[in-house]
Amino acid sequence: MDLTYLQKLPQAEFSARRQRLFEQMQDNTALIVFTETEKRRNSDCDYLFRPDSYFWYLTGFGEPQAALLLIKTAGQCRSLLFLRSKDPLMETWNGRRLGVENAPTALAIDEAFDIADIETVFAKKLANLTACYVAEGMQEWGDKIVSAAFTLAQNRDCQRLDWRPILSEMRLIKSENEVALLQQACQISALAHLRAMKTTRPNRYEMEIEGEIQYEFSRFGARFASYNQIVASGENACILHYNENDQILKDGDLLLIDAGAEFAMYAGDITRTIPINGKFNTAQREIYQLVLDAMKAAVKLLVPNSSIKVANDCAIRIMTEGLVRLGILNGDVDRLIEEKAYRQFYMHGLGHWLGLDVHDVGDYGVERDRPLQIGMVLTVEPGLYIPSDADVPPQYKGIGVRIEDNLLITEYGNKNLTSAAPKEIAEIEAIIADSRL
Repeated sequence: MDLTYLQKLPQAEFSARRQRLFEQMQDNTALIVFTETEKRRNSDCDYLFRPDSYFWYLTGFGEPQAALLLIKTAGQCRSLLFLRSKDPLMETWNGRRLGVENAPTALAIDEAFDIADIETVFAKKLANLTACYVAEGMQEWGDKIVSAAFTLAQNRDCQRLDWRPILSEMRLIKSENEVALLQQACQISALAHLRAMKTTRPNRYEMEIEGEIQYEFSRFGARFASYNQIVASGENACILHYNENDQILKDGDLLLIDAGAEFAMYAGDITRTIPINGKFNTAQREIYQLVLDAMKAAVKLLVPNSSIKVANDCAIRIMTEGLVRLGILNGDVDRLIEEKAYRQFYMHGLGHWLGLDVHDVGDYGVERDRPLQIGMVLTVEPGLYIPSDADVPPQYKGIGVRIEDNLLITEYGNKNLTSAAPKEIAEIEAIIADSRL
């Protein structure tokens, strides 16, 4: 399968983003963005490298130890990239480098320099500027370079501004090309969840199902997961970020799987909860259907000019009413909502932005009341988690259920990017039954 044509955005898109950023910068200023450095795993082994998402957003460049410097003076704009030089010996051991000479043409930038020269070059550029946009606290190595360059520049009048609000706002609204990559990440994620449904059996390990998911990612061109996979059986599902994934799947338990593929740097993020033996029992069915009903109602409200808060309030009411009906909560529904009694069973929000990061950047407003706009992508993921020591009817103890889809806000409402992953009870049970024939 040839997926190379889908693996990266056209260079013109990165150039256009830089131009949009220049338009929002004050005149006589600079802006510097660093990527990550390689991180030690143990001994002489590093973790596999992933570039910083902001840096990638502006460059499409995936090597470590690099920085982008944008300069706007007298209305003229220039892009400078600092990166590692070519080194035949190091490239023999650790892989090819783009190199300083090749960078301007390959990345459509104005100038390139060896990363070793960044402090002196940056300092010279700072000397007569009125401000520099930086993001302190993100990369320790970058903070040291910024500090050294400001010292060398001896320009006490150069103000430091934070570029994160500007770039985060830009990243929040996805382009058509970004939506295409997100759709692919979501489709691969959905196929992986379908495989998990078909391969789940009592007495397998959680990590085996994690392996099945990762295999499906790889089959369709996504080498990496977009976050640490959660494969949580039984009461492990009541731990929101469980990732030990080392327990045996027990007949009669549920399995909560929260897993998404990273495709061309963009994240999918799906959660499904399935019965390990192929059949929901009565209590599991009741909790699952309650979460699903809340999700469906919330999705209808995630449309332009509405908000995550409006949808979450709806989900909270539906789940609180259901918890009262099942005898898990007792009292007046309005009072229980006012007192947030549901928080012992639903302790997280309804969803988050999705993009280059699984918890993508962008302002949510006050209590997530920001009006939704066309081009935003977000998750919707209500859940109920009832630990074994909860004071509830015994049949509900130890049940954890979360269901999560990814939505693109459109002019017509929203589009479910993860609809290929089944979530109706009858669908899930039928898929598991067919896989065991």
